[in-house]
Amino acid sequence: MMLSVEDDIEIVADVANGELGLAAAREHSPDVILMDVQMPVMDGIEATRSIVAQDLGRVIILTTFDRDDYLFDALRAGASGFLLKNCEPDQLTEAIRAVAGGHALLAPEVTTRVIAAMTAGGQGAGAGSGGSAGGPGGGATGRATSHVGSADQLDRLTDREREVLALMARGRSNSEIAGELFLGEATIKTHVSNTLAKLHLRDRVQAVVFAYEVGLIRPAENGLPPQD
Repeated sequence: MMLSVEDDIEIVADVANGELGLAAAREHSPDVILMDVQMPVMDGIEATRSIVAQDLGRVIILTTFDRDDYLFDALRAGASGFLLKNCEPDQLTEAIRAVAGGHALLAPEVTTRVIAAMTAGGQGAGAGSGGSAGGPGGGATGRATSHVGSADQLDRLTDREREVLALMARGRSNSEIAGELFLGEATIKTHVSNTLAKLHLRDRVQAVVFAYEVGLIRPAENGLPPQD
């Protein structure tokens, strides 16, 4: 209902689970797919993994934090955006437009949760995190264990590119990074593009994951308590 009134957005399918979503993506080749996580037959994480692997569209995850403790797995599966289900209509429409345009989007609350999950000593960030049997995070289609990158990849970056990556990981926009580094926004865009290319990262979402995995940014730098 919210999206149907937008002149530049067309709904091509509305399905009940990840398996049907995957089939609809193959049929319609949509620009953007809004994906729930907890669904029967095939959950949203597995569906996202398949959709991204087959290059069938860019995925935005709509999540609720009280249940979606497997958010980090969706990052690894290749989602390009994360929003809360109680977001305002204009937030949703702008997110769709942004992701359709090739950008990545993380709601600030989601960024905080990702950071917490990645630094929780295995809880929510890897194979040691539990999930209910048969649901996301449990069973054969459970938690992915592959990593985005390794610390030695940082050697590919210039000092300035490391600075830009660190600020991206803290959730800064290009304009905010430009202000902090006293550079033009066009210059920052170039640094962002070069950083993603050198690290073989798809978008800013993967850049956030990479920066925390390799220890470029620590939890305390974002107001989170350090983990044991």
